[in-house]
Amino acid sequence: MRGRIEVLTVESRALSDNPLGDPARRTFPVYLPPSYSDEPRRRYPTLYALAGFASSGWSFLNHTAWTPNLPERMDRAIEEGRAPACILVMPDCMTRYGGSQYLDSPALGRYQTHLCEEVVAAVETTFRAIPKREARGVLGSSSGGFGALRAVMDRPDVFGACASHAGDCYFELSVRTDVPRFVMTIERAGGLAKFLESFYLLPKHSSDQVATMFMVAAGCAYAPDLRLPPPHAVFPFDLGTGEIDRELWGVWEAHDPVVRAPEHAEHLKKLALLYLDAGTRDEWHLQLGTRVLADRLRNAGVRFEHEEFDDGHRGIGYRYEISLPRIAKAVEV
Repeated sequence: MRGRIEVLTVESRALSDNPLGDPARRTFPVYLPPSYSDEPRRRYPTLYALAGFASSGWSFLNHTAWTPNLPERMDRAIEEGRAPACILVMPDCMTRYGGSQYLDSPALGRYQTHLCEEVVAAVETTFRAIPKREARGVLGSSSGGFGALRAVMDRPDVFGACASHAGDCYFELSVRTDVPRFVMTIERAGGLAKFLESFYLLPKHSSDQVATMFMVAAGCAYAPDLRLPPPHAVFPFDLGTGEIDRELWGVWEAHDPVVRAPEHAEHLKKLALLYLDAGTRDEWHLQLGTRVLADRLRNAGVRFEHEEFDDGHRGIGYRYEISLPRIAKAVEV
């Protein structure tokens, strides 16, 4: 038996005044488990799956040869008895710059508020979701993993479990990897303004161009400044040489889960599950970043599960086979 996909639309107040002019009406898929129609009085725990950079919740429905999508993985886990039946929500927090890091930012919009308040409220009004923190989990990969980690740190009232696959962390190794690429890419484009003008006209984007756009989105999320011209972001390095400004770098680092984990340890201790993993060949060194995060959590007395696997950063959707059953069991109340 298979679950079904419903489409939910939220008219967002949190995003209505965003400076990029991105749509405030957000439409996204919601997976309902096979038993949902047959048991009309039953209420279900809910998982919120956050897509990575340059993707929205719709990407979880993509079909490729030999690779099940996320609802199909959920179906299989339920059918095989590895996971209890859950509602699976796949929100849309995309921006013109490719993502929001699932944070509130005056340069992007209030995406954490949109997720934690508007999306959750709409799901629990529309579907038979259990309206309790303990019955909600959040998970994601890459920027989605970062968003999941920040959600349980910043909004401990909303989610009771978290899983992060190669979530952005320890910026000293991961984000700084893209600084040279950013500097050289905008130089080739004739400056940051011209890069932004030309990016949307290109028929294809190189990995350097995508990495540069990620840095734009990250700057808007971590160090927004509306007094500056678009993209309204402060970059913690010289745009001509790449030299790091340590004071400004500290502004970005303040958003790093590694930095924030000890500050939010009491919130994290209340989670039913905190699951972390990363590939040992991650191109952004997130296996090392996750090890650092694990050290910080261990030192703060936070319980967590940590695994590594032989792979890189991309194409690791199969790791949801591990996290979905674990987080579904953690929010079964």
